[in-house]
Amino acid sequence: MVHTLRMILGDQLSDAITSLDGLDPAHDRVLMAEVRDECTYVRHHKKKIVLVLSAMRHFADRLRARGVGVDYVELDDPDNTHALRGEMLRAARRLRPRRIVVTEAGEWRLMQDMAGWQEAAGVAVEIAPDTRFLCSHGQFRHWAENRRELRMEFFYREMRRRHDVLMDGDAPVGGRWNFDTENRKRMPAGTQPPLPPRFAPDATTAAVLALVEREFGAHFGVTAHFDLPVTHEQAMEALDHFVSDRLASFGDWQDFMRTGDPVLFHALISTSLNCGLLDPLVACRAAERAWREGSAPLNAVEGFIRQILGWREYVRGIYWLRMPGYGHENALGARRALPWFYWSAETPMNCMAQAIGDTRENAYAHHIQRLMITGNFALLAGLDPDQVDEWYMVVYADAYQWVEMPNVRGMALFADGGVMGSKPYAASGAYINRMSDYCGNCAYDVKRATGDGACPFNFLYWDFIARHERRLGANPRMAMPVRTLSRMAPARVAAMRAQAGRFLDGLNPEPPAIVATASS
Repeated sequence: MVHTLRMILGDQLSDAITSLDGLDPAHDRVLMAEVRDECTYVRHHKKKIVLVLSAMRHFADRLRARGVGVDYVELDDPDNTHALRGEMLRAARRLRPRRIVVTEAGEWRLMQDMAGWQEAAGVAVEIAPDTRFLCSHGQFRHWAENRRELRMEFFYREMRRRHDVLMDGDAPVGGRWNFDTENRKRMPAGTQPPLPPRFAPDATTAAVLALVEREFGAHFGVTAHFDLPVTHEQAMEALDHFVSDRLASFGDWQDFMRTGDPVLFHALISTSLNCGLLDPLVACRAAERAWREGSAPLNAVEGFIRQILGWREYVRGIYWLRMPGYGHENALGARRALPWFYWSAETPMNCMAQAIGDTRENAYAHHIQRLMITGNFALLAGLDPDQVDEWYMVVYADAYQWVEMPNVRGMALFADGGVMGSKPYAASGAYINRMSDYCGNCAYDVKRATGDGACPFNFLYWDFIARHERRLGANPRMAMPVRTLSRMAPARVAAMRAQAGRFLDGLNPEPPAIVATASS
């Protein structure tokens, strides 16, 4: 008889996951299930599905090698109920365990479902905390309590102290907490970043690739050239390569964007962190060690650690603190439908074409492409947060709602009204031109704000400021653009707003073929 049935989800692929605490291989059984519900609640990028299913199969093999009994339900099992609850109930009926243990889910929708598992199964279900994160829900709530503003910077400092990362006693090493102002340089044209390691598909991944093409072939993206880490060992190799070969240059150019090179000096470990193959504190310690040994500068190491120990933990805290209401925030009243080019990458705006094209091919874009290209356009154009949220969930292999939603609704769209950001991250074409090489090959002129060939980011920016002038005027960090707008000639403002209106009215939410059919 099975004593404990231990269920592991697709983003819980860690030896230290709490559902395995106290595991007795002689009397316990692990359950893992590939279910259609989790592949299609949004139509995930094909590479995301390949990543999770392949990593799950490899993790099951890792457990079996330790002598652990694993009941593994593959997607094409004819008896598969294609729901996590359904597979839990089916295993409970078959194995008759005394209890079921599962680690808390990373998304609100699943936690709501798990709350009913015990009643449905008729057996005790223990939902254990997820201790892989470096800040518990209770710790975040305690930090947030009675604060007027929940700014990441102050949370980050607390996390540095708590985990003794980049600290000299109670003070930050180097005398500063944050070196972000040193991490906004333009990369010289001839700079050639070292290529990251590529992980060729083994037989397990090859089988998953064929399965995904067969079952989810109509989903966004491609499976060609899949090379993401799918095991703990591969994830550690990716981290080690980043620390030794790219970390030293990461800081200076972390915000830069270059045509045909979406990786540059970035780490490419977010997929491994978010599905459990890599421990976040291990990544932070590896970077800190590089600085202490003199192989990477402090601005690079601090910038990297801030993304993990700061932003990653902070957005998870905000998500669980503010849900479920956070998923309905729309402070700016944005209602415009998502344009079709977010799926096709077919747009004369070269920055958008590059960022979306990279995303379609790789299920990846770095943080500035996400925030200041696709996110910035969505903010300026007033795109519906629900549709933008779904797009970000679909297209990125590292996207889970706890990390995606606050970054989109809070940082990119300002839909939370300033819970996360002290101001909207709105920018004109000048920012994109400064931080990329995209504008030199664009159909539009980045220096023009009106007339033929004017960069849409320019007239959309001033239209955004004008639309929300009253709200933004009360924000000290937006005072300068609001004052600039007030000093512009009324005719110039009217021309930019008229051009913005025509441009936005011309955005099609459906593919051209569908639009043509509908109008014929």
